[in-house]
Amino acid sequence: MKYLVSLILFFAVSTIYAQKNIVESLQTRRAGEGTVTVHQDAHITSLLGTRYVSSGSSSSKTIKARGYRVQVYAGNNSRVARSEAIAIANKVKATFPEAAVYTYFQSPRWLCRVGDYRTVEEAHEAMRKLKESGQFKEISIVREQINIPIE
Repeated sequence: MKYLVSLILFFAVSTIYAQKNIVESLQTRRAGEGTVTVHQDAHITSLLGTRYVSSGSSSSKTIKARGYRVQVYAGNNSRVARSEAIAIANKVKATFPEAAVYTYFQSPRWLCRVGDYRTVEEAHEAMRKLKESGQFKEISIVREQINIPIE
């Protein structure tokens, strides 16, 4: 019985905090309460729910946000897969020096992903260029948290 009560309480609290962002939470109409209307630029709304990350130097600040990357390699959890992921990352850097390349282990496999694209169209264009190079076999677009530089 205690387990059931705890489970119900957990789901109730989760749904309360599942609001998409603070603006939507403020503008939700509730009986017996006043009405809040927020007027702001759409760009500000798009940044809500993102996280600011300080990289230490004032010249390269970024915001973490949901976006897209192009995955060019996915291996297993061996040393060989790690070496292959690093080799493909170096190949991408040599072919496309302007693109950001991320190589990391996400259990249970090594991944190599390219770019920080805000829209799927931008990611698709990058994927097309990677395919045209003919050097990469496994190419797909993945949704992931990306780094957006602040100027």
